[in-house]
Amino acid sequence: MKRPARPRRPIGVSAQMALGFGIFALVTVVLLWVFQIFLLNPFYQAIKTQEAEQTAEAIVRQLDSDQLDAAARALCIKSGSNIFVSDSRGRQPVGYKHIFQDSLTAGLSQIERAALFDQVNLHGGEYTQFFRSRQTGGTELLFYAVTVRTPSGLDWMVAVETEITPMSATVETLLAQLICLTLVLLPLGILLAVYIPRRLTRPLTKMNEAAKLLGQGDYSVRFAGRGAREVSELSATLNFAAAELSKADRLRRELLANVSHDLRTPLTMIKGYGEVMRDLPGENTPENVQIIIDEAGRLNDLVNDLLDLSRLEAGVIRLEKERFNLTESIRAILTRYDKLADYRFPFTAEEEVYVLADKLKISQVVYNLVNNAVNYAGDDKTVSLRQETAGERVRVLVSDTGEGIPADKLQDIWERYYKVDREHRRTQVGTGLGLSIVKNVLDLHGGAYGVISEQGKGSTFWFELDTAPEEEAKGDV
Repeated sequence: MKRPARPRRPIGVSAQMALGFGIFALVTVVLLWVFQIFLLNPFYQAIKTQEAEQTAEAIVRQLDSDQLDAAARALCIKSGSNIFVSDSRGRQPVGYKHIFQDSLTAGLSQIERAALFDQVNLHGGEYTQFFRSRQTGGTELLFYAVTVRTPSGLDWMVAVETEITPMSATVETLLAQLICLTLVLLPLGILLAVYIPRRLTRPLTKMNEAAKLLGQGDYSVRFAGRGAREVSELSATLNFAAAELSKADRLRRELLANVSHDLRTPLTMIKGYGEVMRDLPGENTPENVQIIIDEAGRLNDLVNDLLDLSRLEAGVIRLEKERFNLTESIRAILTRYDKLADYRFPFTAEEEVYVLADKLKISQVVYNLVNNAVNYAGDDKTVSLRQETAGERVRVLVSDTGEGIPADKLQDIWERYYKVDREHRRTQVGTGLGLSIVKNVLDLHGGAYGVISEQGKGSTFWFELDTAPEEEAKGDV
């Protein structure tokens, strides 16, 4: 049986960078050799040809001018070239020779110049030739000729001859320099290819090892922030992720403990009273039955809150918005708390306010905020509600006179399963998940929310919604 091929392990960043540096150094050396040694002479000849063309163009512009002779003389001195001008019959009005004496044109007769004119025309009106001088020790020369017809209707040939400086000495000098440069550049490239990748990838390697520990559940691991800016930013991001994972794991453990307690207590009560009613004559009373019903209701509330929170965080709940009287809805909710003995729920509102929202979900927000205030109410057992309007926004405030919340924990209380005192207390109303549900419902509505608290003086939770336009609200009254 043929074994499956093992997947190829990708090349590491350090090896890729080293390979890249090595290729770069090698390509650089090769290009230097090619351009400075092998292509030097062609480049030089191309430049000299371009200079001859520019000189010829300058003479062409002066062919119908009285300044032709002076222009030719000046260009001859400036460019160090031989310059000759003749017509189609071989007549030569201008002829200037510079330092070098050998020339293809200077010794030609009129008939030969006329033949040269025809030869240039046969080459399309432009002709270039390199030749070696016999009189100056074999110096290479460039001959360039062009034929033109001036606006006056005359045909002319302009010939330019320029000396090509021997490049052998220059090539030898460059060759020696390139050998030295190659001997320096290649070892330097190898050194950089080894040092720089190691320096850049060392923090990445350490972060990789730390990430493996993080993946195994060690949330105390920390990532070093040394190195390049991107590495430091990645390190900070991973440290933030580790802190959030640690926080989530802690909250998960607290959730298990809290939910286990919330489930165990009513189950124990239901089981205990059920056994008493079964085993003891006369205990099958309405009071005992009501206790079982209350504890079953508490279990039902806990399960419903857990399901609601899960659906809200998963984003699968759709809002069914309608225009309704928020003020009247709050009053209706508070009437259901009358059964709580010794508790007072004063409510003040400046006016009747309508909102466009999911009535059931906003009622759930009010319930949870009131339940939370009841859980932490002070000795006066008073939970105050206030409705304020400002422009197109309405704010509802729920206040208690309890112990208050430390300032450093105000931002955490909206997190799921977070408890300020870290001690589970059995609530009188609600399940302990209310503030997380409030946060998610208001986020879905695009509403604002917050808390103002001072230790020893109680807390005020508030939320804001957009009011419904007045003319649209009237139709819903």
